[in-house]
Amino acid sequence: MTKWIYSFEEGSANDKDLLGGKGANLAEMSNLGLPVPPGFTITTQSCIKYLDNPDFFDSTLKEEVLKALALLEIKTDKYFSGEDPHLLLVSVRSGAKFSMPGMMDTILNLGLNDQRTQLLAKETNLDFAYNCYRRLLQMFADVVYGIDKGLFDDQLAAFEQKQNKKVHDFDLAQQQELIQHYKALYSTHKKQFPENPNEQLYAAIQAVFKSWNNKRARIYRELHQIPHDLGTAVNVQAMVFGNSDQASGTGVCFTRNPATGEEELFGEFLLNAQGEDVVAGIRTPEPIATLKEIQPETYQAFRDYAKILENHYKDMQDIEFTIEKGKLYILQTRNGKRTAKASLKIALDMVDQGLISKEEALLRVAPASISQLIHPVFEEVALEKAPFLAQGLPASPGAATGQIVFTADRAKEIYQEGKKVILVRQETSPEDIEGMIVSQAIVTSQGGMTSHAAVVARGMGTCCVAGCGELTISEENKSLSCGSLVLREGDLISVDGYSGRIYRGELPTVLVENNQDLQRLLAWADEVAILQVRANAETVKDLTTAMNFGAKGVGLARTEHMFFGQERILEMRRLILADTEEETKEALNKLLEFQEEDFYQMFQTVQDKPMIVRLLDPPMHEFLPKDSQEIALLASKLKKSPEKLAERIESLQESNPMLGHRGCRLGITKPEIYKMQTEAIFRSAIKLHQEGQKIKPEIMVPLIADQKELECIKEYLIQHIEHLFEQHGQKPFPYEIGTMIELPRACLTADKLAQEADFFSFGTNDLTQMTYGFSRDDIGKFIGQYKDKDILSFDPFQKIDKDGVGELMRIAISKARQVKPNLAIGICGEVGGDPSSISFFQDIQVTYVSCSPYRVPAARLAVAQAALQEGRN
Repeated sequence: MTKWIYSFEEGSANDKDLLGGKGANLAEMSNLGLPVPPGFTITTQSCIKYLDNPDFFDSTLKEEVLKALALLEIKTDKYFSGEDPHLLLVSVRSGAKFSMPGMMDTILNLGLNDQRTQLLAKETNLDFAYNCYRRLLQMFADVVYGIDKGLFDDQLAAFEQKQNKKVHDFDLAQQQELIQHYKALYSTHKKQFPENPNEQLYAAIQAVFKSWNNKRARIYRELHQIPHDLGTAVNVQAMVFGNSDQASGTGVCFTRNPATGEEELFGEFLLNAQGEDVVAGIRTPEPIATLKEIQPETYQAFRDYAKILENHYKDMQDIEFTIEKGKLYILQTRNGKRTAKASLKIALDMVDQGLISKEEALLRVAPASISQLIHPVFEEVALEKAPFLAQGLPASPGAATGQIVFTADRAKEIYQEGKKVILVRQETSPEDIEGMIVSQAIVTSQGGMTSHAAVVARGMGTCCVAGCGELTISEENKSLSCGSLVLREGDLISVDGYSGRIYRGELPTVLVENNQDLQRLLAWADEVAILQVRANAETVKDLTTAMNFGAKGVGLARTEHMFFGQERILEMRRLILADTEEETKEALNKLLEFQEEDFYQMFQTVQDKPMIVRLLDPPMHEFLPKDSQEIALLASKLKKSPEKLAERIESLQESNPMLGHRGCRLGITKPEIYKMQTEAIFRSAIKLHQEGQKIKPEIMVPLIADQKELECIKEYLIQHIEHLFEQHGQKPFPYEIGTMIELPRACLTADKLAQEADFFSFGTNDLTQMTYGFSRDDIGKFIGQYKDKDILSFDPFQKIDKDGVGELMRIAISKARQVKPNLAIGICGEVGGDPSSISFFQDIQVTYVSCSPYRVPAARLAVAQAALQEGRN
């Protein structure tokens, strides 16, 4: 018989699949003997069952909830319904396997109604009791019925103004009248607040289940690659009240600094408040160190519990706590979200402290977060002269410039126009997630270092400044003011997430280099990695960057990128449009000079590391002008008739150029181009050999579909190479000629291609295009709808499609290795740098992955993690 509900004492930290992260940790803390208010967890399985069949709640789960509730009443010696003055109130919170801060729903103070609120007031005081009741009505309306929370705030403000006093000073009649105003908002929306506490609890549980599929939660899961089929657990927990009096409070604290990784308590608290007040940013919280002055014993107890939890979980903890009349309770712990800088430092420090091994440290740092460690910073000289605007809290590092926008929707609109935006809000809410994703930086005038904006921005690696109280933000007027200065939507600001400072206008940025902590971690990564990491690069600048980032060589140097300079494009066009053999030779000789110098510098930069040079791949028309003015200008330079030139260019256009006259097909019909490129490669290599540098050229022929294509091209290339050796008096040195596997047919005939090829490299971009029949340039027009309808869960150009494209790759590797067991096989498409795809590439036994230079550090970590995970399985 399936067990749907577990008390906190029945679970453990190992039960996250079933109890969610929050429920599993509540269970673990209860078993450790920490002061955790009692409660029970409704499983993730219950959520999935309910979402599939809502009748499950009434038929099965309702009875189980009542049993668990009865046990909770016994444990607390309080009552959830009835007129007993010992009132049990509960919170209902979501808790998925993976932390999703703010994305799903919570309701506090469940169990109150008109009558029980008066009982609570007699046991405590009037202000406290009705404060709890108002919070319940507001949160219940929002979470269960979708009634805007702001309407209740407006009612409160209007009623305070009418009574000419603050709510804390209301008498009983005024408190009750305000409650009636709150309930009238329900009636306006054709809803009714249930007076029966059990009915409140049932509705709250179902609402939290439903929140698993709300829009912001789905967007967050897609951003963080969390599966949609896990479901959320629901935690029902006895309330403790941080809003009881001035000896009570609530807070959030990290056991280490989540921005820098320093070993220090880092958090905030509010006196006379409930937990939502801290993260909502409505009131400015106090730093955790202040608690030491106000309640030294409570502070010391918290330090002790924090150390117990960090040592137990062997990771930085994010702890929520409540103080009720001087007594400390721990409400939640989880592995804290942190910046990449903090993640790296914490992992290294914990190795040095003997808490974790090097291998565990490698698994602790997310490869996708590595880009944060090479985030830009503002140039120091520019900062000295920059017009300072305001300063807030440095919530998430980075440096960014963009246009001010005041709503998430506007951020999306401006971003889709190709412009950079900075989202400026009083405080963000979970509904802002889509706008936050597309923003270069986030600025809030309210909230602290643990506010929604701060936590989400750190998780995304987005620059953020929070709690900038000097700014007055008006969403209605689309303006922000700082003193007498007023800025409006579209104005440029620059945000420094390291210092919390904001500047007017645009500031230049530079990249941080020589991160010693990162180099140390990646050195450990290289020790355990099985796959090599190479780079896709062809300019000296990119090659230098790749080598500095630790690339083991170059997996793809695209020669077409070398022809787009002003002089070069002219000669390329001269070659394509040549009318005579003499004109063709003249253009080829010019291009040969350019290419020889290119390869000479590239080989010098790469030194003894391998570099695979791909011969020309795109169709010829891509190099030709389309505009009539540009055609006329080109005709003048080539001394040709504009009309005839236009006709010639038109004749070279193709119906479907990605399937047309490109790649090896050019090499077969216009062998002089491939010969020229090969000559440039070998002339530079021969020159370097003669200077004492040993070069082993590797030439890749693109778009091979048939063994005979490769035979044909390889034959004339080898003849030309032998001629060059003889011509330059050079003793032959080793070289290789391989092919790019980017067509389904090439995968299925890989055993035949392996007879001719010295190496393979998968071009996953084209292979995905050819397999799906999707254009990688146009997939953006419909991929969103495909994801919404659950047709695709990811973009196959960004993450490997294991079942289709991946299976073709697996077949190709198996066939090729039957012919040549030691054949080197690489990945040089976009997914070569995708951490989530790398474990699959290791599984199918490729030799290396290749990616853009700035993805090399993340890929080095990802290949190490793939090796470690394989060792654990």
